[in-house]
Amino acid sequence: MPIKNRFAETHADITAWRRHLHTIPELQFDLPKTAAFVADKLRSFGITDITTGIAETGIVAVIEGKTNTSGRTIGLRADMDALPITEATGLEYASTHPGKMHACGHDGHTAILLGAAQYLAETRNFDGRAVLIFQPAEEGGGGGNVMVEEGLMERWSIDEVYGLHNMPDHPVGEFAIRSGPLLAAADEFDIVITGQGGHAAAPHEAIDTNLAAAHVVVALQSIASRNVDPLKQVVVSVCTLRSDTDSHNVLPQTVRLRGTVRTLDAGIRDLAQERLEAIVTHTCAAYQCSADIIYERGYPVTINAEDNTHFAAEAAEKVTPGVDRDTPPIMAGEDFSYMLNKRPGAYIMLGNGDGATVHHPMYNFNDDAIPAGCSWFAEMVETRLPSVG
Repeated sequence: MPIKNRFAETHADITAWRRHLHTIPELQFDLPKTAAFVADKLRSFGITDITTGIAETGIVAVIEGKTNTSGRTIGLRADMDALPITEATGLEYASTHPGKMHACGHDGHTAILLGAAQYLAETRNFDGRAVLIFQPAEEGGGGGNVMVEEGLMERWSIDEVYGLHNMPDHPVGEFAIRSGPLLAAADEFDIVITGQGGHAAAPHEAIDTNLAAAHVVVALQSIASRNVDPLKQVVVSVCTLRSDTDSHNVLPQTVRLRGTVRTLDAGIRDLAQERLEAIVTHTCAAYQCSADIIYERGYPVTINAEDNTHFAAEAAEKVTPGVDRDTPPIMAGEDFSYMLNKRPGAYIMLGNGDGATVHHPMYNFNDDAIPAGCSWFAEMVETRLPSVG
């Protein structure tokens, strides 16, 4: 089955919704305008079972099929929040909220799920229930985990859960997926190195924290090159290096390093943390400095269940041919992982075509991908909950 005809008819409307959402980006859990827009649209589709205020501004809506002899429920999730980025696209529908931007395509994900909701509410051509999950705070707030902790799966008796994310540099409207780890665990570290400040002209009278920090940055790369099996993946990135002075002739008392560790395996995740802490501590000691380390575990690995990956790929192939069933893992993190830890399901990538990558001030969601995304969500429900009458 190709793109569902209904989405060709509603494409312009869904695009308009997406572009409106693009003008009003909001961050983390603080999504009053976004959540109100989503709830209003759901009501306009004739959906009456709508719960707001889950994880502060999250929304859960239920659509009953024509029958429910299966007693089964399929969950479909979209994220709603934006990023603290100043938009540089110059689009006529660019952000009207200074310093905030939909730079990851969550406006597109939300519009796609709204389009699927409209179709499912009109047709109800399935046996069971579809639960639509509109989630806040994917970008660092862990909104998916909050929804899970507030009983999302149990309250709505969700049996399987599915989500999608746009994929720049992949053909627009085409799908990519893999079984097992798809996206990485995302951990963060914050290191403060302390020595003894002094005059740059007399380094022997100081304890140089910049020297220690430089060696720490280099040494941390040995985790990937010398501690981890070359057939496994790990990324250790120092993203901030800042001293307590900006003078050209003062050696700082402290230097702060901040960064991230990305892994696809629980054992490698433990190893990376252990080696980071040891390398930082002993490297700093070698240069007569001390180190305070804060290491925080973030989103877990996003793991697609094998059977559900197959179901998701089959549904995608009914929408567009040539689904990539073995796409390489991506080292970005995703809090849909918390939902997949509670229920079997799968996360699929939807091609966004050429253009800027996500988290870039020139990024823009490609509206040509909307019909494929809507069709896939609808197909997941109709395939996993086939109509009996």
